[in-house]
Amino acid sequence: MTLPAIGAAVIYTVMFWWVSTGVILWLDRLPRTTHRWSLIGASAVAALAVFGLIANDATLTPMGAVLSFSCALAVWGWHELSFLTGLITGPRTTRCPPDAKGWRRFRLAASTLIYHESALVLTAGLLFAVTWGAPNQIGAWTFIILLVSRLSAKLNIFLGVPNFSDVFFPDHLRYLGSYLRKSGVSALFPISLAAGCALAAAEAVRALHPGAAAFEAVGFSLLFALTALAIVEHAFMVLPVADTALWRWAMPAAKTPDGPALDL
Repeated sequence: MTLPAIGAAVIYTVMFWWVSTGVILWLDRLPRTTHRWSLIGASAVAALAVFGLIANDATLTPMGAVLSFSCALAVWGWHELSFLTGLITGPRTTRCPPDAKGWRRFRLAASTLIYHESALVLTAGLLFAVTWGAPNQIGAWTFIILLVSRLSAKLNIFLGVPNFSDVFFPDHLRYLGSYLRKSGVSALFPISLAAGCALAAAEAVRALHPGAAAFEAVGFSLLFALTALAIVEHAFMVLPVADTALWRWAMPAAKTPDGPALDL
């Protein structure tokens, strides 16, 4: 597999991530009367994506890897839109009490997201179930990387990081910001970065291996790029750099204060 083809796979991942995140933010910023139609359209796309994963699970070509990867991202996008529109969040919809600390604060924070996080875990299990034993599982692993990265980001921000912004939360979810904390990093942060770097290195080795087939090279290049993006998003938690400007086009009416946006 040539380096230009691998580079193209990495560029595709970055562009898909940037554009799809922007589209979800833009749809969420539309009047709430439009959210029903956005969710109906997203549900249709997600259903087609699941069908695409099943129909493509034996295709061991570069395009097969790209299609499975893209289908998994489409399913993930449905979950993110359902969360941001408030369709699937958690039973608690109020701010964190000022005196909540320790386990109580964690329990209350978890109750604001538990339905959404549970839906993500169930979907990950579904994607592995429908592709179980199939040679092409790029889609299932794509979803797992997104899920683990999200959980890591949320836990790190809950425990405390120096830099984050809640600008991506719409007004009806603004209460979620009260459960997060700006402080020095916890012991989890270096562990998260080290694990992400180790996974990215392993994926890069598989993609660049001289004996790798074209499917394997492209598939692991896509997974490497996705993992690298997760590492960058974690890095923004400790760097005095605002990444919200990346999606200013999708949120023209939203303020973009200093600090990285919360991982979606």
